[in-house]
Amino acid sequence: MSSGASQRMARGAEPPAPPLDPEEALTLDAIAPRTRWLARALHWFEEIDSTNRLALALAADGAAHGTAVIAEAQSAGRGRLGRSFFSPPRTNLYVSFVLRPAGSAATLGTLPLAAGVALAETVALELGDAARVELKWPNDVLADGKKVSGILLERAGMHAEAALILGIGVNLNVDPASFPPDFRARASSLYALAGRRIARARFAAALFERLEGVLDDHAAGGFAALRPRFDALFRMNGRHVRIGDAAERVREGVVLGVGADGSLRLGTYDGEERFLAGDVTVLKEPPA
Repeated sequence: MSSGASQRMARGAEPPAPPLDPEEALTLDAIAPRTRWLARALHWFEEIDSTNRLALALAADGAAHGTAVIAEAQSAGRGRLGRSFFSPPRTNLYVSFVLRPAGSAATLGTLPLAAGVALAETVALELGDAARVELKWPNDVLADGKKVSGILLERAGMHAEAALILGIGVNLNVDPASFPPDFRARASSLYALAGRRIARARFAAALFERLEGVLDDHAAGGFAALRPRFDALFRMNGRHVRIGDAAERVREGVVLGVGADGSLRLGTYDGEERFLAGDVTVLKEPPA
């Protein structure tokens, strides 16, 4: 569908589901990444259970920094907090990277936020309008208020030198009508939002190039080096939210911002509280 045709669609109407392209596999040759070290080694699969699980296994076997795993479909895709990640075949991007960054635990704790910057900027370029795209702490990219991408960071072991696995899933050409019912109201795809089919290999190449630059900046200067770009995409300040964390704390309050360590700053009746991880729900604004 051309962009001209998409502009003539009725407001709120979903475009027809895009056909699967059997020739468009996200192999290394198809993506042809213009990177120095990220995804120079790429393991491609038609379907596996989880790209993160395989990347963890490759890391344990000594896979190099930047090694990538891509699957056209996942039978047991993984999200944060043990959730599953909806992964239909040949429509989206499911990729995991083996990373062996240097730095303190505090510095590495902001790596998902740094990766979110690269992901959100790539989505904004695809849609042609940065105002439509925002980062939802700690790991989601939203477009027009709906989730289009998520990030999962896992450690391949408990020792300090253990590799990190950065998993990224992006809803590119999936039809939102096919989403599970509990996911449909809060998620979308770039195809549905742009009104045209997304060239997956081109999107992957653009993301890999931008992500490599962001990871290099983060390695050199930490989260501070990316702070202006993050702040330009973070629009949760002043929103009323509920957050729950692994310690079973559940709090409601107003978002005050994100700390230098990547923590969410929450203003509550008891004062400011900080969360390094957690599940955030944006609530309706309380009556004045």
